[in-house]
Amino acid sequence: MAEYGCIGKKLTHSFSKEIHARLADYEYRLIELDETEVDTFFKKKNFKAVNVTIPYKQTVIPYLDEVSDIAKRIGAVNTVVNKNGRLYGYNTDYYGLKALSEKCGVELKGKKVLILGTGGTSKTARVLAEDMGAEKILTVSRSISEKHITYAEAIKEHTDAEVIINTTPSGMYPDCEGAPIDISHFEKLEGVLDAVYNPLCTNLVMKAKERGIKGGNGLYMLVMQAVVAAEKFLGTEIPRKTADSVYASVLSSKENIVLTGMPGSGKSTLGKLLDIEGFTFTDTDAEIEKCCGCSIRELISSKGEKYFRDLETQVIKDISSRPGQIISTGGGAILRKENVDALKRNGRIFFIDASLSRLCPTDSRPLSDTKEKLIKLYEERKDIYRSTADVIVPDMETPKTEAQFILKARTELIL
Repeated sequence: MAEYGCIGKKLTHSFSKEIHARLADYEYRLIELDETEVDTFFKKKNFKAVNVTIPYKQTVIPYLDEVSDIAKRIGAVNTVVNKNGRLYGYNTDYYGLKALSEKCGVELKGKKVLILGTGGTSKTARVLAEDMGAEKILTVSRSISEKHITYAEAIKEHTDAEVIINTTPSGMYPDCEGAPIDISHFEKLEGVLDAVYNPLCTNLVMKAKERGIKGGNGLYMLVMQAVVAAEKFLGTEIPRKTADSVYASVLSSKENIVLTGMPGSGKSTLGKLLDIEGFTFTDTDAEIEKCCGCSIRELISSKGEKYFRDLETQVIKDISSRPGQIISTGGGAILRKENVDALKRNGRIFFIDASLSRLCPTDSRPLSDTKEKLIKLYEERKDIYRSTADVIVPDMETPKTEAQFILKARTELIL
């Protein structure tokens, strides 16, 4: 008997199991079902409670004895509880999205809201926007319909939108560089909410934050809807403090630590000192040398700096797409915005602000193999290092004290 779990067609990248493991003491399984297996699963009722994800949030409704008012209005169910053989359906995504908007300080009351996408989460966003008093709500679709506007119409006729909610998979792993819409057209934009939780920060939300616009991604929504689901499962209430603690724990287990700084600033040494359970240390320069089968000096000498930078970008995009990484970057990684964006999608950047007196030229780095080159690079890059960093790590007595500083700063940021 699968007492608790999540059913869906593909659950390879689901975070649900680890979230529920932190929420309560019950076994929670990921149950992949194809379309032909759903009928048997719900007719047997061999479970206590399950979450339901894509593509079965509407499929399950005919099997239910009762459906909550909110789930009826949305037309989708993501939580089913078996009470003595009777199946009760709920939509906890509604509460997750509400919690996300509150956490980010995105106000919907009296606002013009664009909802991107037309699936189940889109319907959830519409009902929530209605309940929170949005003045005007428009659903944006790729196809022409009487009920929806197109993306072209949104950009041409609705640039006064104040809130955008993305419910499409655009920008989701593995297509991390995508974005559903160009928000530069929306001059009155005040808030952006994105249901995508992998990567931790999509391009859509990143662009919003660059403009000083409030926004947030779907991990908090995912955790908070799981909290409400667990409450339905167990018939109990989970304190908000516990819920926030679970979110912080999940984020801490996923969010990469990215180390930037000058050649010789001690990034690799520091990275190896940051011993975090479940995390993998990766040096991008070492990965580049593995890819090309030669040293970076030899690579630049034979292929040129541009070739090296292009390869560096490929390596950074690959490594940073995976959670649970401690990433030591090359000294010039921050010179390309696409590198910085890739690193920030799943991580925070810690700049190791080593003093010039601590830096030494090395033969292995042709761009900084003399003191003169090193000083020149430092002057050219110091402002870029600082402007791209989430945290500046000051020059401290030992690498160990710098590692302690990073761990403390990271904990404070997550909490």
